[in-house]
Amino acid sequence: MTGLQDHLHGLWLPLVTPFRDGALDERSLRRLTRHYSGQAVDGFILGATSGEGMTLRAAELERLVAIVRDEMAAGRRTLPICLGLSGADTSRLKERLDETADWPIDGYLIASPYYVRPSQRGLLAHFEALADHAAWPIALYNIPYRTSVNITNQTLLRLAEHRNIVGLKDCGANREQSIALLRDRPKGFRVLTGEDANYLEALTDGADGGIVLSAHVETATFAAVYAEVKRGNHDAARARWHEVAELTRLLFAEPSPAPAKYWLWRCGLIDSPEVRLPMVEVSSELAAQIDREIERRMKVAA
Repeated sequence: MTGLQDHLHGLWLPLVTPFRDGALDERSLRRLTRHYSGQAVDGFILGATSGEGMTLRAAELERLVAIVRDEMAAGRRTLPICLGLSGADTSRLKERLDETADWPIDGYLIASPYYVRPSQRGLLAHFEALADHAAWPIALYNIPYRTSVNITNQTLLRLAEHRNIVGLKDCGANREQSIALLRDRPKGFRVLTGEDANYLEALTDGADGGIVLSAHVETATFAAVYAEVKRGNHDAARARWHEVAELTRLLFAEPSPAPAKYWLWRCGLIDSPEVRLPMVEVSSELAAQIDREIERRMKVAA
């Protein structure tokens, strides 16, 4: 599948990476892929924040991509895949682009350099160097509360002119900046929110979709929110949003993706809620809250 720009809209799922006994849990990964490929999901992000990508070895990341692609090929539906990459060394990231150039992906989601806090000129040069080098299109990932540097709209608009930079995962947590970018962006440059709690707000502001961890749960409802906004049915979208808004708080009550993994484990979609250090599994208090919410939703569904 090619043409990431044409597919970068709607509801994308930043798929969690299941582990068991310290290793990639391939059986659970296949189960997850089959399940969500059958849902109203428009694409997968693999190995990014929600997928604990910074804890994955290169061979594990390659295996992750191969299994997801293989499982989709065996099913009835093929979805685009973006591979999450991050780092503070431009040269090393270019090497990673070379190492992954022949993988069965459709593009990259690349976060700003973390810790080093480059200037806007540095960010511009960094992303342009990567885009010049990449074999696949790039979606930028602006998440200043993790990287300690914000990509300003001036820089984003310069980067949007690059033929190989096709969109943005917007976790800037600044609605004013987001609205201005949506207003000024060039035609075809896609903006998807990555802030689960602001999903409806971003869609009504004009975002092209969302990359939403919480959509591991009640996937159809998150997809329905997007569909109703696209149809202009804002009251209906708001009503559907009220069904899942609390999930976006519960699943981020402790560091993500531990709460989502616990939920998926309790529902039988993965065989273990295991995360990798420095992440830890959810506290007993949050586990009890999630258990109660699962039970409540099962009763409502019945």
